[in-house]
Amino acid sequence: MENETPFLIGEVGFVIFGLSLIQNQLQAHRSLPLENEFTHFFGHALGPEFSPYPYQVRLASGPWPDVLKIETGMGKTASIILSWLFRRLRNDSGTPRRLVYCLPMRVLVEQTARNARQWIRHLSESAIIPPEFQPEVYVLMGGELDKDWDRFPEKDAILVGTQDQLLSRALNRGYAMSRFRWPVHFGLLNNDCLWVMDEIQLMGSGLATTAQLQAFRESMGTTFPVRSIWMSATLQKDWLKTVDFLKRSESLAEMRLSDEDKNYPEVKRRLEAHKAIKKADIQAEKPQKVAEMLLDIHQRGTRTLVVLNTVNRAVEIYKALKQRKGKADLTLVHSRFRPGDREQAIQKLLAPPVDNGSICVSTQVIEAGVDVSSHLLVTDLAPWPSLVQRFGRCNRDGLDNKAQIHWLDIDLNKKGAELPYGTEELNQAFNELSKLKDAGPGNLPDIKTEAKVGHVLRRKDLIDVFDTTPDLAGLDVDISRYIRETADHDLQVFWREFPEGGPTEEEPAPVRDELCSVPVYDLKAAEGIEKWRWDHLERRWIRSASLSPGMLIMLRSTDGGYSPELGWTGKPTDIPHPIETKEEPEEGNDDDLYSARKWQILSEHTNEVVKELKALLVKCQLSDQKLGNILLLAARWHDAGKAHEVFQAAALGKPPEADPSLIWGKTGRGGIFYARKGFRHELASALAILQNGLPDLVAYLAAAHHGKIRLSIRSLPIETPPGNPDLRFARGIWEGDVLPQTELGDDHRLPETILDLSFMDFGNGPRGPSWLARILSLRDDIAVGPFRIAYLESLLRAADWRASQKKDEGND
Repeated sequence: MENETPFLIGEVGFVIFGLSLIQNQLQAHRSLPLENEFTHFFGHALGPEFSPYPYQVRLASGPWPDVLKIETGMGKTASIILSWLFRRLRNDSGTPRRLVYCLPMRVLVEQTARNARQWIRHLSESAIIPPEFQPEVYVLMGGELDKDWDRFPEKDAILVGTQDQLLSRALNRGYAMSRFRWPVHFGLLNNDCLWVMDEIQLMGSGLATTAQLQAFRESMGTTFPVRSIWMSATLQKDWLKTVDFLKRSESLAEMRLSDEDKNYPEVKRRLEAHKAIKKADIQAEKPQKVAEMLLDIHQRGTRTLVVLNTVNRAVEIYKALKQRKGKADLTLVHSRFRPGDREQAIQKLLAPPVDNGSICVSTQVIEAGVDVSSHLLVTDLAPWPSLVQRFGRCNRDGLDNKAQIHWLDIDLNKKGAELPYGTEELNQAFNELSKLKDAGPGNLPDIKTEAKVGHVLRRKDLIDVFDTTPDLAGLDVDISRYIRETADHDLQVFWREFPEGGPTEEEPAPVRDELCSVPVYDLKAAEGIEKWRWDHLERRWIRSASLSPGMLIMLRSTDGGYSPELGWTGKPTDIPHPIETKEEPEEGNDDDLYSARKWQILSEHTNEVVKELKALLVKCQLSDQKLGNILLLAARWHDAGKAHEVFQAAALGKPPEADPSLIWGKTGRGGIFYARKGFRHELASALAILQNGLPDLVAYLAAAHHGKIRLSIRSLPIETPPGNPDLRFARGIWEGDVLPQTELGDDHRLPETILDLSFMDFGNGPRGPSWLARILSLRDDIAVGPFRIAYLESLLRAADWRASQKKDEGND
C-alpha cells in the first residue's frame, strides 16, 4: 500500500505569501511603541474619544493572566476581546485562534457578540484589520444558525455563548444541536482556544467544570494549547480549587487594578461614584406593595432598574406596575424569552429615558455585564457577590451625585423565600448591607464568600462522555449536573403549527430565533401542552414521555405557553406566533446529507477531500507530520465503504440513473434511501481499513466521520437483519459482505475485501483485539488521548463538508 504524500508541500509557500501581504499592511501600525500601538488600536475600535486604561494596556502587551479581578464598569469585555484580537494580529504565539467567551446568562450573549462585531468592523474600516484576517463572531445558543464556524477550524473566530451551550459542547453533549455534530464541537472547543469565563460568581456548578476541564486538557494533552481566564469583580481564587486543578490554582496569575489605574481620572471617578444606599421600608414578597414603592420613588426622565431574584417575582411586579398606566415606560428582562423578543427588551432598556422615564424589571441576568446605568436601583437581598454586580448598574460612570440604591429584605423564615440562594449567604449579605451607607466601588468591603460546590467533573466522567453512542436503553450520559445547579436546569422549546396527528418528518429543524429556554420542571408542570422530540433512529418526531436538561422540544403553537411581552408563561391562553424557517429537516441515523446532491464518482470525491485536508493542515499549522499523514490516509479511505452494493443501489436507483459500471461517491437523485435500515457506509470503510493493515487511528477517523459510529459496534433495534440468524450484523453491514476492488484516487485502491464483523466481539478474535479494545487503547494513550482524537475528527469532517459543498455549488 502506497504511503500518502507528506502534507507539508507547496501550499506552505502560498500561505506564507498571504501572511506577508498582511504583515505589510500592518507595518505602519506596527511602527509605534507597543503601548501606543494598542492605544491607537483601541481608539479605532471604540472611537477616538476612548483610550485604554493602564490595566487594559498590560493585558494586551504582557502575559495572559489566569484570573482578572476588576471592579464593575471598567471595561473587562472590551479588554479581553480587543487584547485577543490585537495579539492575534501580531501573531502572538501564546494566543489561541479561537476566543471562547462564556457567559452565565443568555441576555448578554447577543450584546457581547454585537459589540465584538462592531469593534471588528471599525478596525476593518480603518484598515487596521486587513480583509484576509478578519475574524468572524458566532453566537452559540442552540439552533442551526451557529453551524458555519465548525467548517473553518483554521480561521480566527470569536465564539460567544452561555455556559449551558459552551460547556455542554465541551463535554461532547451539545445542548439543542444535532447529536451527530457533538464530536466536532468537542474537538474544536478543547483545542486552540482561549476560554474566558465572565461573571463567574453566577456560574454555580459550571465554574468547577471549567477548572476541571482546564486541568484535564493540561494532563491529557491537546493538539494545540488551551488557556482559561476567569473574570469577576468579586472573584476569589479559592473558588477554583477543584480536585484536579488544585495544584495549578495555587499559582494562578492574577490581574487587578494597579495604583496607576486607580489614579487614572476616569477610573478614579468611577471608583468614587456616589451611590447612597438604604433598606426599603417594605419587604419583598408583595408585588403590589413593591410596585407602589417603585412608582413613589421613581423620578421622571431617569432610569430605574429593579433586580429581583426569580423570574416569577419579576413578572408579577412588572404586571403590577403595568396596571398603573402612564407612570413610566416599562420593560421586562429575564432569561425565558425567544431571542428576538429578548433583544427588543434589551434595546428598550438601553434607550435613553425621556419624559416619564423608564423602569426596567429584571432578574439576575442584568448582573452579568449589561452595560447600563440607572439613577435608582432597587434590588432584592442577594448574596454579596451578586449585590456588588447589581450595584455596578447604578451611577456606573460616577456622574450622578444623587443616585440611590434601595434594597428589599426577605423574610427568611418563610419556606422557600431564600430561593434560588442559600440562607447562610443571604444572612452574610444582610449583615454587610446593614453597615453600608454608600455602595460606590471604593466603599465596598472585599468579603470572602464560599463557592457553591455541587457535582464535580472527574477524569472518569470526561472519559465516559468521549463516546456519544447511547446506551442499550437509548439514553445518553447526563452532564447537566456539571453545568448548572440541580434546581436551575433548562431545556429549549420552539413552537410550530402541525397536524393533529403530530409533526411530519419533513418539519424543518429549528433555528436559534425560535428557541426559548424553559426550566424542565416548568414544562413538566404545564398542562395541556403536547411535547415532541426528534428520534434520530426512527427519523421522526415522537411524543416525549420524559424531559431532561438540554433537550430540544417542539410544542404546538395553539397549545400556548408564551407571550412576547412576558416570555414563557406555560399558560394555554398565551398563544405565540410560529417563526418561519427554511431549514432542512432534522438529521436521522440513516441520512447521508452530503451524498445526495450531485453525481460524482468515489475517486474524484476522495481526491477533493484530500486536497481540502492538505490545505487545512497547512493553515492550522499542524506540525506533527505523523498525525498529518494519519489524517490523510483516513481521508483517502473514509468513503471506501460506499463501494458496498447497498450504497451503490441507493445512489443509482432502480432502474439505474447513472452508469452502474462506475463506483459512485455522490448521487444526484436528491435523496438516498437504503434497502437495509440502519446502513452506515463508514463502518464498512473502517472494517476494510483494519483488514487491509492500516493503523487503528485511521480506521477510527473513517468510522467517526459522520458522528454516528464511535467506540462501540453493535446492531440497533431498527436494523434490517440478515436472513441467516447466525450471521453477525451491525449498522446495516452483514458478515461476509463484499467490497469490490475500488479506485480511491491518486493511485490508491481498495482491493476486494470480504467484511469481517468479528471486530464487534469482546476480547481478542481471529484478527486481534476487538474494535472496542483498539479504540479504548487510542483514547487512553497519553500520546493521543480524547482531545487530540476529537480534533483530528474535526479536521477530517470539515474537509469532507467543504469538498462536498464545493461540488454542490459547482465550484471545483
